[in-house]
Amino acid sequence: MNRTVVLITGCSSGIGLNLAVRLASDPSGSFKVYATLRDLKAQGPLWEAARARGCPPDSLETLQLDVRDSESVAAARARVREGRVDVLVCNAARGLLGPLEAHSEDAMMSVLDVNVAGTVRTLQAFLPDMKRRRSGRVLVTGSLGGLMGMPFNDVYCATKFALEGLFESLAVMLPPFGIHVSLIECGPVHTAFQEKLEGGLGGALDRADVQTRCLFSRYLVHWENIFREEAQDPEEVTEVFLTALRAPQPALRYFSTNRFLPLMRLRLDDPSGCSFVATMHRTVFPDEPAGAEAGAGGPEAPESSTPPAAPQ
Repeated sequence: MNRTVVLITGCSSGIGLNLAVRLASDPSGSFKVYATLRDLKAQGPLWEAARARGCPPDSLETLQLDVRDSESVAAARARVREGRVDVLVCNAARGLLGPLEAHSEDAMMSVLDVNVAGTVRTLQAFLPDMKRRRSGRVLVTGSLGGLMGMPFNDVYCATKFALEGLFESLAVMLPPFGIHVSLIECGPVHTAFQEKLEGGLGGALDRADVQTRCLFSRYLVHWENIFREEAQDPEEVTEVFLTALRAPQPALRYFSTNRFLPLMRLRLDDPSGCSFVATMHRTVFPDEPAGAEAGAGGPEAPESSTPPAAPQ
């Protein structure tokens, strides 16, 4: 049987780990999965999960791949035994949370390098062969943070907005090559992502003024509530990846949850952005006035019972 060859970046934990094991253990036996990690010393949990799911021999291999290093990406591509990748899953990412002025330049550049430049490096390595073969799929771990701004996630959202533009542009260009692109837009997910924030939680808070620090503290309460009440399990999200993977004509975007779509629609219904800004501010910071300018020039922002998303 000619198996579908899948390569996934960022498989040390979370969505990448669960997707790799889910595909490798699929009852159809139709997938060969290359799970890549920046540091192979972190592959223990992946193999534990693979054993627990009863992955057949030769259905799963690990490769070292650091998206920050084009030579590392090229070396991983060369180690794919089948000589091709049918499905590329761009999943590797880093988070950054806190007041903008609290982040070091190194932390900001690291997140931009992994999330944006690292994704581009990966595409540059694998897309040319897909184009030559006139066949391929690219699945992307997107985020609602790439579709709407969220306070104290400024740089992270900037990277995810960049990926939306990158992959939407590619999706328009690639159909003549038989290549489909799908973004899996995730809300909050129970993973170790939040424990691996670049620069730590909040960054150097002493660089921020007192009012900003107070708002950040209030945001953290909101953030914790969202994760407690709304976060999905990675297994639930991986099924959305499978839906996209199996679709004969996949869509550009799939959503792991519909819970936050009203806020996204609000951005489209009022192109000025005023309604979205006022609603988001009021929901994240209740009893805190958004300022007269937040609602000026646009329709009155509706009351929202939909909680703003915390980023994946």
